[in-house]
Amino acid sequence: MRLVRHPQSPLMYPNPLHRWEAMNVFNSAVVQHNGLFHMLYRAQGVDFISHIGYAVSKDGLKWNRLEEPVISPHLGRDDYRGVEDPRVTPLDGKFYMTYTLYGENSFYPMIAQSNNLIDWEDIGPLEKAENKDHVLFPEKMGGRYVILHRRPKHIWIGYSDDLLNWTDHEVIMSPRPDNGWDATSIGSNGVPIKTEYGWLLFYHGYNEEHVYRQSVALLDLEDPRKVLHRPKDIIMEPEETWEIKGDVPNVIFSCSANVVGDDLYFYYAGADRLIGLATAPLKDVIDFARFG
Repeated sequence: MRLVRHPQSPLMYPNPLHRWEAMNVFNSAVVQHNGLFHMLYRAQGVDFISHIGYAVSKDGLKWNRLEEPVISPHLGRDDYRGVEDPRVTPLDGKFYMTYTLYGENSFYPMIAQSNNLIDWEDIGPLEKAENKDHVLFPEKMGGRYVILHRRPKHIWIGYSDDLLNWTDHEVIMSPRPDNGWDATSIGSNGVPIKTEYGWLLFYHGYNEEHVYRQSVALLDLEDPRKVLHRPKDIIMEPEETWEIKGDVPNVIFSCSANVVGDDLYFYYAGADRLIGLATAPLKDVIDFARFG
């Protein structure tokens, strides 16, 4: 099974009139709320420092952006090189953003909260260690928050009572050296989607050629540490010119997958330069996750 690129894709380009997003726009989270699509996206300007911008849409295709970013580097040495790769989870009447701080020595994962998707307040880090690709599940399990994250090179899971102290970390998925496309490293994409068959997790991986490809896995609804099925094949890889050539070549990277009617909307970045959209019937994606 393959996702199909939307005929209007790519949907968003850098804006040369805004210094902070003049070079690249990519790695976006999309949330549906109050009849609108809300996008939080990573942008780089002429200094190649990353900010997080906001855009809104009626149909998920045509976007209107704010002129200024909603999150910029604000923590000194910890993030002066940028704030990156938002994922946004609606939970208990709030919105929680997981994003990455890129600072003096390395990067580490941060969590923030908002009531309106524009004004964000930091909660704190998941941990002050090399880690990223973290995303919260959209509901608590056993009364605890649940998060996926990536300590190199695996997908981990962790639990918390308060979003500040995280425990019970363990690996749930690892690279598969004998499988080819995901032989070197893997990481979670957007918020897992709850289905009757399990949590539908979209994830990326790459091999020694450093080509980023996309696939899915199915996690147990009650205990997402259990991987019910993980297909060997992919759902998407770089094919278009703008996905192959860009700021970072041969990359398809996603921070968001959305259910829109009976379809799956997969927002992704091509070559760290532009934002695109691919779609498929949700049933086909679930069937692939179960039997592929």
